[in-house]
Formats: sequence, structure tokens, C-alpha cells
Amino acid sequence: MGGKYRVTGKAYPRMRRPRRRRKLVLSTVAAAAVLGLAGWGTLQLVDVFTGSDKQASAAGRVKTCPSPTATAPARTFPKPAAIKVNVYNATPRGGLAKAAAKELEKRGFVIGEVDNAPAAYDKKVPGTALLLGAPTASDGPFPVLSTQLPGVVQRTDTRRTADVDLIIGTKFKAFSTPAAAASALSALAGPAPAPSPTC
Repeated sequence: MGGKYRVTGKAYPRMRRPRRRRKLVLSTVAAAAVLGLAGWGTLQLVDVFTGSDKQASAAGRVKTCPSPTATAPARTFPKPAAIKVNVYNATPRGGLAKAAAKELEKRGFVIGEVDNAPAAYDKKVPGTALLLGAPTASDGPFPVLSTQLPGVVQRTDTRRTADVDLIIGTKFKAFSTPAAAASALSALAGPAPAPSPTC
């Protein structure tokens, strides 16, 4: 053969150009990088216009914590001087009604009748004591007197007067100390505020 290619042995020369793999790989990598940058830029623009940029929101906003709120509104109770108490003894022990009346009077309560319990309750109050009063007494005199004598049972009747009957039962031993009664009444009147949420 005469020309550019000449056969000198058993092997034949390649008639096509060698593949340029390196250029192909580099162009593929470059195209992927361009597409990645374009996508990242698009996401940044979306974040800016929608306001979801975390750094911008953290720098431009001040986080505030809500103030603690009370678990329930504060309640108001009548003073002992506004509560008239009739004291009755339903136990076999003599003089218990007079002793209880004197103690309540020292604590500021107004004392009404002091006597043995009526037949309907005489020796029929197995607990510490029984409070009887009008339905309105449940929100006023009853809670105040209950702090003076823990374990007392409350019951309403059909009376229309504001006085309250304290019928002493067989398990009666002593009144609460004035400090303990005041603490219990304070807890009833003003509940502690709920803890504020962590910020």
C-alpha cells in the first residue's frame, strides 16, 4: 500500500481517532457543578422571598416568653368577724361546746348559740365535726371554718339566714393552730402561679 499507512507486520493500524474520555468526563463534571449551583441559587431566592432564612429570622426577631399565669383566679373569703357560728356538742363529753366557742371567739368569729346538739344529731356525728348552713355558705363560711378544723364535713340545709352550725363530733380533739389555719386559708384564696414555659 502506498500512502500514509503502511502494513509492516501482522497487526493492523487503527483507522479511527482515539477516544477523548478525559474531555468527556470533565465536561460532565462541569455540567453537574453548573446545575448544582443553579439549584442552590434558586433555593436561596425562595428562602429570601418566603422569609424562611434561619439566620435572618434569628437576627431580626427577639424571642419573648409569656409571663406566668395563675392556675385559677384568686378567691375572696369573709373575715371571721363576718361569720356567726352556733356551736353544738354531739358527744358525751360535757362542756365541749363552751370550750370550742371560746376558742373560735378568740380567733375573731361571732358566736351565736352554744348548747348540746339537737336530737337529730346528738351522738350521731362520728367524725370530727359537721358544718350546717345555707347553700351560699359553701363559698364563704364553710371554707373559712374548715381551715380551723380539718376533717369537718359540710352539709347545706334550707335555712335562709347567714349563720352556720358547728356540731362537734366524737373524733374531735383540737382546732388547728392559728398559723396552720391562716396558711390553709391563704392556699385556698390565692393558688400559686403556674411555672412559665421554658424558652
